Amino acid sequence: MSGVRPSGDNRTSSPERPLPVGEAELERALRETFSRRVDTPAPRRADPAGEVLRRARRAGRRRTLTGLALAGAATVLVTTGMVQLSGPDGRGGTPTVVLGDPPGLSLSPLPSEPTPVYRPGPVRAELDLLVGGQLDTSGGQRRELTGVDGVERAQRIHDGEGWLLTSAATAAGRTLWWVSADGGTPQVMLAAADAVAVSADGRQVAWRDGPDVVAASVVAGQLIAPSRVSAPTGVVPVGFTGDDVLIAQPGQGGMSVWRRAMGGVPGTVNPNVRVVYGTRPDGRLVALVTTGPAQRPCVALLDPARGLTPTRTGCVAELTADGLGAVSPDGRWLLANGTGRTALLIDLADPAAAPATHPAGPKLVGPVAWTRAGVALHVDAAGGLVRVRPERVLAGERPTPSTIDGMAPGQRPVVVADTPALPDGA
Repeated sequence: MSGVRPSGDNRTSSPERPLPVGEAELERALRETFSRRVDTPAPRRADPAGEVLRRARRAGRRRTLTGLALAGAATVLVTTGMVQLSGPDGRGGTPTVVLGDPPGLSLSPLPSEPTPVYRPGPVRAELDLLVGGQLDTSGGQRRELTGVDGVERAQRIHDGEGWLLTSAATAAGRTLWWVSADGGTPQVMLAAADAVAVSADGRQVAWRDGPDVVAASVVAGQLIAPSRVSAPTGVVPVGFTGDDVLIAQPGQGGMSVWRRAMGGVPGTVNPNVRVVYGTRPDGRLVALVTTGPAQRPCVALLDPARGLTPTRTGCVAELTADGLGAVSPDGRWLLANGTGRTALLIDLADPAAAPATHPAGPKLVGPVAWTRAGVALHVDAAGGLVRVRPERVLAGERPTPSTIDGMAPGQRPVVVADTPALPDGA
């Protein structure tokens, strides 16, 4: 017979007794084994099985204490290292070392940080741009503006508090939104206004409300301390000079100044003032006026404290009266539309003489804004961004538009006007 057990015997691949054995079952089996070896049925003072179990428990406790001691030593070492890394002043806080998670313990995830208000965007320009319902900052970030549409002008608020956005005129009037720099949904400050004017620092707003012209300060998205004055039909606010409001008469009736802080009605109207482009650092206004029987267009410096009286005047025959244009921060340059096919860069160094004019690229079709570094930005009819640098224009360069990345067909962005180095009236 062969010594090899045939494969068909009754052995199985697994043991008859399952391998996992509980502590109680093991203790019972051990006691049964020792009880079978006892020759006399009389009870014995000694309990061999209990002695073995007690020794096993003592050995387990020793192993547990040893493990805890090692864990404590590890904790001390790690803690010492962390305290040394925190520096000699000990401001690193009390370090925590986790050796393991208890059974069944699941750590809750830390609360996620709020979604940033801004996200990277494709537009990079010297000033902020409003493209449709999105605000692209000069820092390269993009913010969605829920509920904002049809914006015509945009102005930053002094000290980085946010932005003021003014819609184009509609059958229902104009809308003014306040956009906080801290995030959140844009807030409607004015609705159905006949006209809206915003100061260059974004801290004051004037508007036509029914039979009245109203002006108020902007504080944290609220219009406070409003001043109100009755005005004839067609009279609208068009700008600010310090804390005073520039008031335009109907048609080509001229302009006046409303000193709202002093109460009363707007002052004497200067019928020759057509457009005010901005304020020079000395407080005088740069304006388009007409002179003589022929109503020649001229660039003038006006004194707002004396009823918009011209202090210097220089005539520019090819300047239009469409109201588009802006003055550089240093008061040296005026960028406005000419009667031809280009915008004009006008030198205001000596407006008593005929100011020198220079072709400066595509015509303005909307607001123009100057950077503090002296670069003018505006958008042409095709939606391209035009940069006008006076020194290059003087050298014979003709500015050309550049395409704005990420802009949908038919969209025309709005350049956001920056605040002056010093707020109006400061």
